Amino acid sequence: MKNIKEAANFIWSIADLLRGDYKQSDYGKVILPLTVLRRLDCVLESSKSDVLKKFEQMKSTNIQNLDPILNKVAGYNFHNRSQFDFNKLIADPNNIAANLRNYINGFSEDAREIIDQFEFDNQIGKLDDNNLLFMILKRFQEVDLHPDTISSMDMGYMFEELIRKFAEISNETAGEHFTPREVIKLMVNLLFMDDRDALTKKGIVKTIYDCCAGTGGMLSVAEEYLHELNPDARLEVYGQELNPES
Repeated sequence: MKNIKEAANFIWSIADLLRGDYKQSDYGKVILPLTVLRRLDCVLESSKSDVLKKFEQMKSTNIQNLDPILNKVAGYNFHNRSQFDFNKLIADPNNIAANLRNYINGFSEDAREIIDQFEFDNQIGKLDDNNLLFMILKRFQEVDLHPDTISSMDMGYMFEELIRKFAEISNETAGEHFTPREVIKLMVNLLFMDDRDALTKKGIVKTIYDCCAGTGGMLSVAEEYLHELNPDARLEVYGQELNPES
């Protein structure tokens, strides 16, 4: 739990750099998308060079949609084909806005769609004009959001905590975003209770859908529960959410 609290507090402290140039109610427009970007950056760090190498090889082919091929190299359902990452972004302070846009545009379609939900491009110019972009990115580059440090479950906790804090200073209700994990675990236990025999079979595949997914806590807990019950089982998770930030 220490890692989550330290990371959440560190990211929360970055918002202090926005004081004066941003209203408190707008802090989340900068901090939340950069938290997501930094997480994706850390996740893809180990496979980035392999993806770039494969991308160069595939440029001469006639394949229109390279996303599935490069996703496979990355080992996830997304990748980034830009030459930049957070380390390279802060190494070139004079061109940081253009390079950051290049970096964001380098994400595969599914990941870029997530970033687009934040309408973050509007903030890049404003941050750059106020000489804040480099300072903010430098601070984010210092926080380790790699899955080995912060698991997907813990990342969900941390992101919810940030949303809650920004909602509070904006005088908005945050209660609609969160279901306590204890309640989620009880719900998952009840959901799977009558299926234990079926779920322990070898090679079982199940699907679960959450129509108000929030930050995906219900889906994460369900996946964890099933893997504990049966490491060979596969859970396909689906969800939708009205709030684009969540």
